[in-house]
Amino acid sequence: MWRFRVETKLLRGLLNTFRTNGTCCHVSGKKWVKPSGFDTGLKTYNSLTKQKEPLVLAREGVATWYSCGPTVYDHAHLGHACSYVRFDILQRILSSFFGVTIVHAMVITDIDDKIIRRSWEENVSPAVIARMYEDEFKKDMLSLKVIPPAVYLRVTENVHHIVLFIDRIIRNGHAYATKEGDVYFDIQSIGDRYGRFAGAVDKRDQRDFALWKQSKPQEPFWESPWGRGRPGWHIECSTVASCVFGSQLDIHSGGIDLAFPHHENEVAQSEAYHQCDQWANYFLHSGHLHLKGSAEKMSKSLKNYITIKDFLESYSADEFRMFCLLTKYRSAIDYSDSSMSEARSSLGTISTFIHDAQAYMKGQLQCSAVQEDLLWERFAETKSAVLKALSDDFDTPRAVSALMNLVYHGNCQLHPVSMVTVSPDGGVRSPAVFGAIITYIREVLEVFGIDPLGSGSLQAVVEQLTHFRSEVRAFALTRQDDSTTGSSKKPGLYPDRIPLLKACDSLRNDLAPLGVLIKDRGATSTWEIKAETVDDGS
Repeated sequence: MWRFRVETKLLRGLLNTFRTNGTCCHVSGKKWVKPSGFDTGLKTYNSLTKQKEPLVLAREGVATWYSCGPTVYDHAHLGHACSYVRFDILQRILSSFFGVTIVHAMVITDIDDKIIRRSWEENVSPAVIARMYEDEFKKDMLSLKVIPPAVYLRVTENVHHIVLFIDRIIRNGHAYATKEGDVYFDIQSIGDRYGRFAGAVDKRDQRDFALWKQSKPQEPFWESPWGRGRPGWHIECSTVASCVFGSQLDIHSGGIDLAFPHHENEVAQSEAYHQCDQWANYFLHSGHLHLKGSAEKMSKSLKNYITIKDFLESYSADEFRMFCLLTKYRSAIDYSDSSMSEARSSLGTISTFIHDAQAYMKGQLQCSAVQEDLLWERFAETKSAVLKALSDDFDTPRAVSALMNLVYHGNCQLHPVSMVTVSPDGGVRSPAVFGAIITYIREVLEVFGIDPLGSGSLQAVVEQLTHFRSEVRAFALTRQDDSTTGSSKKPGLYPDRIPLLKACDSLRNDLAPLGVLIKDRGATSTWEIKAETVDDGS
């Protein structure tokens, strides 16, 4: 993707011309300070300031990124998938288009009230429940083609760090222990710095929250200066992120439901521990996934969820990625069969165009004269539009729209004509411009984590199968010459070869329901792999 980086350097240079370090914004009584460092050349919506800000990293070409992982007590569902896939796409864009290496850490919450309750229900230890669903979560993420973080960290393996973290917050005067052995964060000790993710002022949660919980009967526990207990929910993220990245973090991400109180409490704890004014420079939040027609988010507690495993029985990972791309990552997104059909249709349109363009380049698809200069112009416009869209808070819907527009203009030039109308020399052809277009489209989609042509190994098999079928079909279509037939009529097919022709047709028809479409174009054939069809159970 070097060509993207070249264009980005030019854009970054223009932005740096107007850059001023130390720009401040008021947020809940506290100023956000624009970091000094490496300007990536894009703007992103920062939940700390509630507006788009230039994304400036502490270290050139490197972004430290922390995200809240799952609480592993049950199957992961599409609501989880949507958030993780969206941020995976953002990280891929930042890496490939803007040349930034992402150092991503994620915590696995493997001790929690819900895990303990589930272990009682299943009559097994909390560790067994946590490991089982952690493994399933990781497999689900791989099936959705989410790039794993640089490191997963379990809460249970970091309790000793959490105890030290809490102890320092107490010594810094921002938390206190009770006689019962609980430890609470003292919100009053940080004044008006609490509440930057809350809504209106009268909705701020001013209650102290637990850093350490006294153990109860039949619950797992760890030793601490305050007695046996286990960590509170919020403290684990602050501790783990600080253990990996220290006192300064570039980007923190999560679903919008985590903004308050979870991320609010993370900020309070981390800044109280590090004695700093700005721990994380950017908070990115993804919108909820809703079942269409429902105002409520998809969640386990509401029993309105679809597991990732069940979803992938009907749709592909690429189709889900396209579904996510068609809506801004910050926006709520409605899930339905119709919205998935739109995603599938978009991928199908792109795939068909790529196959047709490749057939044209091979000389298998004869077309009227192509307006080559127009296509080169549309190609350049698209590259500019895609980069501009992604530089504006990762605007993937606008980027995909630009790609689809390029596909439209490409298709307008691919008008098949009969062999009769083609001149003996084949006419003027323009394969290079189509090569540039399909190469670019595939590169961009690959950045998004999508393979528009399906599995590479499957393609090789289909290519060989189609080639063999084409040779058999050409043999079957060979006509008898006059000396063989002894007739003045137009020579016909060899009767003993007609079964071969029928077999070729049967193979083509049998493969179609499986998503492999073979198109016979005179003596040659082309093929494409369509998106999976939904099994209606009939």
